[in-house]
Amino acid sequence: MRLAKIISFVTLLLIIGCAKDINDSRCNFLLDLDIYYEINLNLPQYNELNFISNSVYIPNVGNGGVIVVNSGTGFLAWDAADPNHTNLPCSILSINGLEATSSCAEQNTYSLITGQSIGIALTCSLKPYRVEVNGNILIITSF
Repeated sequence: MRLAKIISFVTLLLIIGCAKDINDSRCNFLLDLDIYYEINLNLPQYNELNFISNSVYIPNVGNGGVIVVNSGTGFLAWDAADPNHTNLPCSILSINGLEATSSCAEQNTYSLITGQSIGIALTCSLKPYRVEVNGNILIITSF
């Protein structure tokens, strides 16, 4: 009797331990790319980042480019590809204030402060990148 309880307990642990995270299977549209990009805030194309609540889109970095935001308390960087949509030209997010929206049929909208979806609750949030400030240089990395 005791052996049967032990076997049942071990079997239960194995089943629970082998369960796959549902979010991992649904948030697989974006690749995990190693990125490193430096932004000089003294350059005119990045001047908007010197002011709170402004953001800049940088193409050809990450999956769909990178959106960098001055939140007022620091800088945030997000992958500009919609994490809830396959990689298509319409899945590149367009900036509108502190929000970003895809032009695909779903028109998913995200907060550029939290990375969460706005309006409809979506499975995946924006993919964040690390931002390091070194004087007037921002260093955007994925590691």
